Amino acid sequence: MELYLSIGSNLGDRRSFISGATEALEAFLETPAACSRVLEYPSWGFAGHDFLNCVVRFDLPDAGAAPELFLTALLRQIKKIEKAAGRSGKVEFSADGERIYSDRPVDIDIIFYGAQRVQTPLLTVPHPLAQERPFVMEPLKDVATERLKQDFPFYFQ
Repeated sequence: MELYLSIGSNLGDRRSFISGATEALEAFLETPAACSRVLEYPSWGFAGHDFLNCVVRFDLPDAGAAPELFLTALLRQIKKIEKAAGRSGKVEFSADGERIYSDRPVDIDIIFYGAQRVQTPLLTVPHPLAQERPFVMEPLKDVATERLKQDFPFYFQ
């Protein structure tokens, strides 16, 4: 099963934060990652420092009948990795309910998990905003397999 994660950083030693996050994910998932190019993009959704972004792919055994359990455990680990890098776990919202984005040392998002579609209160996979974000879609092209392109052709048009 292919797992795709977007990793970005716009504070401090951005490359080091991305590298550290990738290494921590490889240790947790017990498998090496295929990494895209690291590309620079302006911050998205707020006025902040430019981000370095990449997408990593992990080829994993199938999680079975309950992918939401695996993805929820992965999300918990992602939050630990982000916190260890110095990211605040606090999510802020504006008066009209829109999420407020800010600078951060590392940001990791789950983009795809095979052809699985998962919706929980904490997580939506595929990531609902992936297609709108060039900083996800451009590096994704480096590591996307033909299978992913067949499963989600509208993302690659």
